[in-house]
This record gives sequence, structure tokens and C-alpha cells, in this order.
Amino acid sequence: MSKQQRGKKHRTPQKRVPRPSVPRPRRAAPALPGSMDLMARMLEHAKPNQIVELVLPFLWTALSDGRAPANICVDACLTLRNAYGQLGVRAELMPVTVAIRKKNGAGTLYGSLTPSWTETEWNGHCALMLPDSERFVDPTIEQFDEVRKIGMGPMVGKVAMSTRGEDGSLVEPGAQVMLQRGDLVLTYTVAGPEAPASIVEHPEAIAHADGHRRTGVNTASLMLAALRAEGVRDRAMQAPHLRLHALLQAVGDAPYESDEAQDVRFRLPDQSGQEQWLRLDEIPLPPSTPAAWPR
Repeated sequence: MSKQQRGKKHRTPQKRVPRPSVPRPRRAAPALPGSMDLMARMLEHAKPNQIVELVLPFLWTALSDGRAPANICVDACLTLRNAYGQLGVRAELMPVTVAIRKKNGAGTLYGSLTPSWTETEWNGHCALMLPDSERFVDPTIEQFDEVRKIGMGPMVGKVAMSTRGEDGSLVEPGAQVMLQRGDLVLTYTVAGPEAPASIVEHPEAIAHADGHRRTGVNTASLMLAALRAEGVRDRAMQAPHLRLHALLQAVGDAPYESDEAQDVRFRLPDQSGQEQWLRLDEIPLPPSTPAAWPR
């Protein structure tokens, strides 16, 4: 069976090494080649409406540090969906195929328009769509050798032309998103409408939902800490994410650390006014603050 026919297999948690723990924020985290440098440049130069959406996939990649296999697209997207959502950014799972072609037209097709599970393995490729900003995010694109050789990290790009689906999604099944990476053209094709449910409703995803949420909250916590930096915070407060504004105001300059369970916690007053070490999703926020995604 050809690579095009069988798609790319993506392993879920039971089939891979344990998830990397979130490093203590006061200790430099080892990073994949170039990930931290790219992230630092984005934090320094990204516009307010870009900063969260561009930086977060690079932070996830840096934290994974190669200790998790690069082809865990389902785990990456479920984690980042929660991380984005904690900061007020709506992210939708998008199973796709991706055709990677060179200038001469030669290339390879990965994924499947009818993705499926084989026990604990998901056969397909998954990315994220950020419908409110019309951005497309592929956090694990460098699992493919020809893209990894270029060394630019996760793929984050604008959708040139949206084709709203009947369910309100940004692009309808069968629509294509074309992006450039070096001298390669990446053409993503959106799988059928039942494909996202085939992920989140599968026993494997349900069994690890709490882990994806916890890892997402921890990733968002480190992102929030980075956004407090001098020269970054003012731009972050101009981002179009009201939940992010509320979190930045609530956290201020509070100290943070990772506890024995490797959960990132901030030292802040709780609902009763007593100072506690609180996870990001435990921080009291004004009643008008939008809820985290997914809802």
C-alpha cells in the first residue's frame, strides 16, 4: 500500500514515551534547534493581534524538546486547543491531508480524507484552525523530513480565502489551504465534517482528555509569564483577547513556579483573599471575563 493510500500514522499517549514535564520557569528549558530563538524574536516583534497565536506553537515545540515523537499531531493539537483557549483564543481541530511539493512538482501526500483509528493509533494528519483571526496552525509539520530540513518550526499562516461550512467553521470539507515553506508548497485539504468528532469522541482521546487539558493549562501559564516581560506586556494588552487582558491584570508581577506535580502555579490571593499557589484555571477573574475555550 502506498504512503498516499494509508496516510500517516500518529501515535497517542499509550504508544509513546511519557509527556515531558513542564520545566521550572527559573531554569532555562532545553529547546529544539532554533525554537527558542524564533520564539524570542516573535515576542519582541509580533504585532498585538499576532503575538499569542504565533508564539504559542513555538513554545509547545520548545517545551517538548524532542522528548515526544514529532508525529503526535493529535496530542499536540488537543493540547494547544486547550492552551489557546485558556488565553481566550478559539481553536478548532482540523483533520487534513497535506501535499508537500517541490518546485519541479514532485512531492508526497500525507494524511487521509477519511482518517481512522487502528486500536490506539490514529491514521491521518491534524492541524488547528483559529476562526476568529483566520489563521491555520500545524504544530507538527516538521515530522515530515522535507519540511524539517528547512528548520523553521511549526507552520502558522493566514487563510487566503475562507469558505464557511454549514456548521459555521472557517473552511468547509474539501477546501484547500496553500502555504509556502522555503522552496516547498504545502497544500492542505480539509477532511470530511465527521473527522473532528472521530478524534474527540474516540475512547483514546476521552481517556487522555484531562491530560491534554492539564498540559494545555501549563503551556498557557508559561506563555502568560512570557507575555508579562518588559516590552511585550503593552502589546499583549492590545491583543483582541479579553480573557488574556483579565489574566495579565490578575497575575501582575506575581511569582510563579512549578510544583511537585509539575503544574505551573502563581502566588496570588484566592477567592477568600488568602495568598495561595494557584493554577491558571484557578485564578479568580472578574465575572465579565469570557470563559475559556473549548466551551
